[in-house]
Amino acid sequence: MIWRFLDRHDAGRQLAAKLEAYAGRDDVIVLALPRGGVPVGYEVAHALGAPFDVVTVRKLGVPDQPELAMGAIASGGAMFLNKGVLSAKRVTDAALHKVESRERTELERREKLYRGTRAALEVHGKTVILVDDGIATGASMHAAVMALRSRLPARIVIAVPVAPADAMARLEQVADELVCVLTSIEFFAVGQFYRNFDQTTDMDVRQLLDEARKAPV
Repeated sequence: MIWRFLDRHDAGRQLAAKLEAYAGRDDVIVLALPRGGVPVGYEVAHALGAPFDVVTVRKLGVPDQPELAMGAIASGGAMFLNKGVLSAKRVTDAALHKVESRERTELERREKLYRGTRAALEVHGKTVILVDDGIATGASMHAAVMALRSRLPARIVIAVPVAPADAMARLEQVADELVCVLTSIEFFAVGQFYRNFDQTTDMDVRQLLDEARKAPV
């Protein structure tokens, strides 16, 4: 097995190298999808000298197959639904509502845990680089873009270390730019491209956000 990335920090540094055009600009901010996207986004923000924060997103998993995304929700009330999956899996409105309610409770918990009383970064008129550790279906990223659009950024750049070609094609419809280190056709899971893909914890997220806020930009 040949891995492309040692870990998420290594992936972030490789991704940052593809974003050099955004370095040193005062109109750029970096937002990461917790939890796994945070170490990647931290390295990108550090390399670009940009402010760093999170946009909290929760996948909506099919009730009897939770690893399969039927949609996602994000901070601010945005929700993306994959109608193809909902139809194929015959998910009822009641079942969808039950999953959404549970995940929204968890989203709110994480939002308070990660940010506390600090306000979210202002994105109005900014170029937002939206980072995750990889894309599988693209549902979570799609929801994050929807949430950000309502806050009127000037530009949204989706930036990830790895993604399948079909998901990238779908996200081209919602983002202003896509940046990806590795686009793979033979894609099974994001973790297959990492040597170390250990879970990022809530404490890891808080620590990296605190470090980013202390660092000069």
